[in-house]
Amino acid sequence: MKITFFDDWKLGIVIGDGIVDVSAVVKDIPRLHPQDVINGVITGFATWRPKLEAAAAAGKPIPLASVRLRPPLPRPLNIDCMAVNYMEDGTRSEPAPINAFHKTPGAIIGNGDTMVLPDIPAVVFEGEAEVALVISKRAQNVKAADAMQYVFGYMNFIDGSARGMPPANNVFYQAKSRDTFAPIGPWIVTADEIPNPQKLQIKLWNNGRIRQNFNTDDMAHDIARCIEWVTSIHALEAGDILATGTNHRGLHALQDGDKIEIETEGLGRLTFNIRDELKRTWDTATRLERQEKGFDPPLAPQLTGKYAKKA
Repeated sequence: MKITFFDDWKLGIVIGDGIVDVSAVVKDIPRLHPQDVINGVITGFATWRPKLEAAAAAGKPIPLASVRLRPPLPRPLNIDCMAVNYMEDGTRSEPAPINAFHKTPGAIIGNGDTMVLPDIPAVVFEGEAEVALVISKRAQNVKAADAMQYVFGYMNFIDGSARGMPPANNVFYQAKSRDTFAPIGPWIVTADEIPNPQKLQIKLWNNGRIRQNFNTDDMAHDIARCIEWVTSIHALEAGDILATGTNHRGLHALQDGDKIEIETEGLGRLTFNIRDELKRTWDTATRLERQEKGFDPPLAPQLTGKYAKKA
């Protein structure tokens, strides 16, 4: 099942190129915010699923092209992101120590929305293509052997990052928790539709040009281990997000006017735009392309605009 919100936060089930409004089915879920609705569906899914399936089968699909898709999880309690969690196509000799960071729920945007690059002296802005897990129920001190029981579903996720903010070593909070820096969606795909989440191809395009193209089988710490480790630190709740990391070799500068698309096997395609009021520009090569030319570190340099370094 593919679930998301659309237009004025109606709950919908995606079927092919259409979406069926199933808001009436869940009208009795207590809510102050749309997140309450999706949390109610997630926590009571055994009850809600047959009702939603019946409504979707009986309803008339609305063309996806005619609606505004909203973030399927508009305000989760937690967004946890795994850090340096890929073997980079076998170029790492060993896994990096397992690590993660928090991202603010206020960073979430959805399909067709805009990531806004702030007026800050970042070296470069990048967007990391990732698969994110949606947690199904309260998860605390979960063992890896039991971890997949806590996965409700999967979706595309972008970890927006502002690199190189001063002072040195004061990194994750400044880099990651900016407004609009967490595009998600376009919908949640329930776990039963993804038989092997450790064998999914992830692709990202910038203005139609493919930049990232890698598989989740390259993870350094698999999904079960990530759940085990994160829940040993703090509990995850139903509707929370755990992003599983990226392969860094295709990372590149994001800049004003870019159209970004991410598509993971079985999860649909998420599209969003980049806006920079300062109209700064950077070199467009990927980290791998710059590394192959001998640049170390391989971060793209800023070419023009405010904060650009004078030659």
